Amino acid sequence: MKTNEKRVHEPLFHVVKRAQIPLWQSMSIRVGAILIAFLFSTLLASLLLGRSPIQFLTTFFGGAVGTPRKVWNLAKDAAKLLCISLAVTPAFRMKFWNIGAEGQTLIGALAAVAVVFYLGGKVSNGVLLLLMFIAAVIVGAIWGGIPAIFKAKWQTNETLFTLMMNYVAIGLVEYFLKIWVTSGSGSLGEMKFGHLPTIGHKYFLLVACVLVIAILLYIYLNYTKQGYEISVVGESENTARYVGINVGKVIIRTMIISGALCGIAGFLIVGALDHSITAETVGGLGFTAIMASWLAKFNPLTMIGSSLFIIFLQNGASEISDMFRIDSSFPNMVVGIVLFFLIGCEFFINYKLKFRESAKKGEKA
Repeated sequence: MKTNEKRVHEPLFHVVKRAQIPLWQSMSIRVGAILIAFLFSTLLASLLLGRSPIQFLTTFFGGAVGTPRKVWNLAKDAAKLLCISLAVTPAFRMKFWNIGAEGQTLIGALAAVAVVFYLGGKVSNGVLLLLMFIAAVIVGAIWGGIPAIFKAKWQTNETLFTLMMNYVAIGLVEYFLKIWVTSGSGSLGEMKFGHLPTIGHKYFLLVACVLVIAILLYIYLNYTKQGYEISVVGESENTARYVGINVGKVIIRTMIISGALCGIAGFLIVGALDHSITAETVGGLGFTAIMASWLAKFNPLTMIGSSLFIIFLQNGASEISDMFRIDSSFPNMVVGIVLFFLIGCEFFINYKLKFRESAKKGEKA
């Protein structure tokens, strides 16, 4: 006798969340993804540029670390990125999506330049540097605190709020440049005062300062009461309220710290590197910092490696553009391919594919 029962067909596979895998296994997956990405990029270069894979790789690695000067440039650029990445990390741990690091760093740099413009040559260099630092930290903290207050009091969208404040910061820089540069060129030029002292190599002090910040932030986030409160708020605001944590206070305090760290980054860029300011002073690092922080899983010490890796990719790709005389879109594509593979491998770290069995247990043949 025929039955009207419908046979339920199981899908070929299910996506199942993994249990936590050992560190060596997750790192092996990431290293494998990077190697596959480089292999894919070399094959693409061979097809599009007519260059051998060996020539592509040697040019790429040589452009990043081929000479001592390039190694120091790598360290300098990585330090800038790392400092801004550290700045956004406390907010990200709290799941406050601060997309305004570009503007917070730029406004800190503007405050430092303003001190030099009005007080340069009138006070000693040590006092000038101290005032630059204080101004950059305070203005950066205010710039980070504004969206936090609106979030804590009125539950505004922090992503859009912080993003829009980037454009306000750019507008302020352009406004003050028109006031300071009467010729109308819009270029302030290198200022004679407010230079950080040189210790050994000209980039050594910058790199050392950022490494110290990374260590201090790691201690703050992992071994202090405030760091614990940030983690609890990030896990669940309701849980935080249940255990007696003032969520609004934590949000505002954390964003003030985040903005202050961006201000320090602006101060270092002005005092150690540019000695001037334009609307492009930060150069998009505020957005790249989001990737560096995420790749490091919001760990300040691991972030040292992720920042070095991203800058290594960028500098190597820039060398390819210069040596092979091609448009910058191809090097950007190479960087995108590597980061795409690296982000994609996170799926295989957190999830696995479970295929259906050919025959169920207990089922008769």
